[in-house]
Amino acid sequence: MENNIGKQNIITVLITLACLVIILAGIKAAVEIVVPFLLALFLAIICTPLINFLVKLKVPLWLAVITLLGLIVITLTSFAGLVGNAVNEFSASIPEYKQLLAQRIASLAPIMERFDLYRFIPTNLVQEHLDPSIIMGFIRRLLAGISGVITNGFVLLLIVVFMLFEAPSMKQKLAIFFANNREERKELENIQRVLNSVISYLAIKTFVSLVTGILVWASLVILDVQYAVLWGTIAFLLNYIPNIGSVLAAIPVIIQALILNGYSDGLFVAIAFLAINMVMGNIVEPRMMGRTLGLSTLVVFISLIFWGWLLGSVGMLLSVPLTMAVKIALESSEKTKKYAYLLSEGKE
Repeated sequence: MENNIGKQNIITVLITLACLVIILAGIKAAVEIVVPFLLALFLAIICTPLINFLVKLKVPLWLAVITLLGLIVITLTSFAGLVGNAVNEFSASIPEYKQLLAQRIASLAPIMERFDLYRFIPTNLVQEHLDPSIIMGFIRRLLAGISGVITNGFVLLLIVVFMLFEAPSMKQKLAIFFANNREERKELENIQRVLNSVISYLAIKTFVSLVTGILVWASLVILDVQYAVLWGTIAFLLNYIPNIGSVLAAIPVIIQALILNGYSDGLFVAIAFLAINMVMGNIVEPRMMGRTLGLSTLVVFISLIFWGWLLGSVGMLLSVPLTMAVKIALESSEKTKKYAYLLSEGKE
């Protein structure tokens, strides 16, 4: 009897894994359709609190949607031009940066020789790992992936518009769909819990990321660091990736400041990034959210790699919201609660 139960459990697990592989393969194959839909959903979720606020002020829904989307389009178009020019200028300057980097490293030769540091840090190793073209390659891939989706902006906006118009009636539709019995009503509550958690997270994260990007831009302008708009935009985008996003955003700016502005400015840029992320990441964001994400650092890092592989650059930016949705969905059932615990920090 116990053997039969064990075999059934193994078969169930294997079938579940097989279904999961098929679903992931389907998503990977249909990535050109899935990514715009997810990005539209992301924008709709961000816009929902603002739309609700305008509706409470007696603004008609259609006017609130059109006004908000109009502002988003104007903002994105303006920034796309500025960031695009900065990327092109930065790319054209890479050969010059390589020469300046070699000069900076050569200027450290007396110190390195005095303390015999060449045994531990070979010069060619430093030049290879601080190559600006490597940094630019990562930034180009990130921006290209996002701009590739935004290129189909008309379709994207249509999806967002329909989502926002459908949002008020969606709750009523789901209530009717799940109204048959107590278990289905519980499922509806779980769905609403997932949606509310993701909406709350994305709204707060977007606000914090926007403030972070503005502060980075302002700091770099004050310190007279080139391409402040580009680095502020990168800081805004990468701030959606917890724990490592702010580090990834800071590294290229610090290297650029060291190469072009000197060691003192490089140090000031590092201090500015550290101060901004300490305040926004450790004080402002936790206070606004009221609690941590509940995801372990390892899970955040693995989810970044996984969703990035599955969905590209957009998947990297949405890795945490998607993983959060999976975790909350697993928590909603007693059968799958133990799997949700594996994704957590282990303090629940």
